[in-house]
Amino acid sequence: MIKQIPVKGSDQIKVSFVLPTDRIDGKVSVVGDFNDWNPSIHPLRKRANGTRSVSVSLPAGSRYLYRYVTDDGSWHDDDSAGEFEPNGFGGANAVLTT
Repeated sequence: MIKQIPVKGSDQIKVSFVLPTDRIDGKVSVVGDFNDWNPSIHPLRKRANGTRSVSVSLPAGSRYLYRYVTDDGSWHDDDSAGEFEPNGFGGANAVLTT
């Protein structure tokens, strides 16, 4: 699930990527063209409410491709994404529009 909240006084949107703790085993990160697909930049952290999440501030009115990846290199889709785009590797990236 993705939550988007405008950041007051700026053109930024706070985007929260949220997964249930039991959705993907092991450590997981969100990667996309907003972080050069680097899994060390935005790892999801466990929360007391039974989820894992990370927040990223991104410019409003932009379009990004993303996926989730685990430490062992397994790629995972965001089942809640409303749009996907083929990624050239036999899979699809989720599309995020801020």
